[in-house]
Amino acid sequence: MCIFEESDDYMIGKAQKHITCATCKARKDSLFCTFKDDDLDNLDQVKSCNFIKKGQSLFLEGGIPRGVYCINEGKIKIFTRGEEGKEQIIHLAKQGEVVGFRAMFSGDPYVVSAETLEESSVCFIAKNDFLDLIDTNTILRDGILKELSTELAERASFVTNMSQKSVRERLASILLILNNIYADEYINLSREDLANFVGTATETLIRLLKDFKDDRVIKTHVRKIEILDTNLLESIAGL
Repeated sequence: MCIFEESDDYMIGKAQKHITCATCKARKDSLFCTFKDDDLDNLDQVKSCNFIKKGQSLFLEGGIPRGVYCINEGKIKIFTRGEEGKEQIIHLAKQGEVVGFRAMFSGDPYVVSAETLEESSVCFIAKNDFLDLIDTNTILRDGILKELSTELAERASFVTNMSQKSVRERLASILLILNNIYADEYINLSREDLANFVGTATETLIRLLKDFKDDRVIKTHVRKIEILDTNLLESIAGL
């Protein structure tokens, strides 16, 4: 099934009313935040807008890059799979983020997969159109280079720090990250996905969440998590 084109790498998305870039609330947080007038018109001409249900794929590890995805609403998990098929979530993308553009430059298949965590509105720009935008817009090109450079440094620091932490410390660190991503909402992530983000077994995660609840660090609302004490979380995380 396919969101934007016929390929086994994609799942079906429902076409929706075209979202203009000029009125897109998420654009201020995206790589296209500096676009004005003709640039916005050109961007509108080459993109398609789609509503995608929870749990559907944007692209799959090993698939051939065919374009980029700008998140208008919703959240996307970026993950890899180990030898036994277990997921390791490496990033949660929120509205305003553009995903899939890193693979445009290497020409190699995707090294990660992307899947919706909730109902999402996503705009798609085909590879050739995206590369044309980069060629004709130096601000966009510079922004992408800066994004790639910053991400590389942050990812290296994140991996190093997480590898030196206990599971309890990693959970506290991830909850702080998620608290920032979900902003004014409760963290809404399945226990399995949260365990895959922390890098531990689901059973271990559930036990640690109970400990955090008993210590009044968090409060749960069915599967949603409310952070009660960020200072204590930072202390547990070693920050």
